[in-house]
Amino acid sequence: MVRGRRVEGFALIVALLAIWILTALGMLVFSVTTQDVRVCGRTVGERKAFPAAESGIHWLTYNFDPQHPENAIQSGVLVNSAGDPNTQYSIGSVYSDGTWVPKTGPLGLPIAGYQIGGGNTWGRLKYMARVTGENTAYNSTVQVDVGVGYGPVDISTIYR
Repeated sequence: MVRGRRVEGFALIVALLAIWILTALGMLVFSVTTQDVRVCGRTVGERKAFPAAESGIHWLTYNFDPQHPENAIQSGVLVNSAGDPNTQYSIGSVYSDGTWVPKTGPLGLPIAGYQIGGGNTWGRLKYMARVTGENTAYNSTVQVDVGVGYGPVDISTIYR
């Protein structure tokens, strides 16, 4: 009788270990598949948000006015991205204080072939903007920082 009880107790321990191992394996499979579904959904949303950001960049380059850069600020402009009403873009300044002029680097870049004798240099003035494409159905956003050049303008450093 003592021998039979030992075997029954050992079988119970083996069965419990097998259940724990199978439960852990099932939880691992469940977490991996749900993570794959989340990654796939985010990828689809980003693929819808990127054309919206691209549309915003096109609008910005066509309509940017350096005299009034604040007129370029757009928010929640819907884009017809393959008939998706949840896709939109917004345009704003890169900097939190709302300035459009870059805080680092030169303010203007010379244009090759536009140097005139006497020290005059012609180039393009730089402005910085942030275009954000968004898809609200997938809660995905794509941000693109864009440098917009305006010119040709006189960027000479000589005093007149």
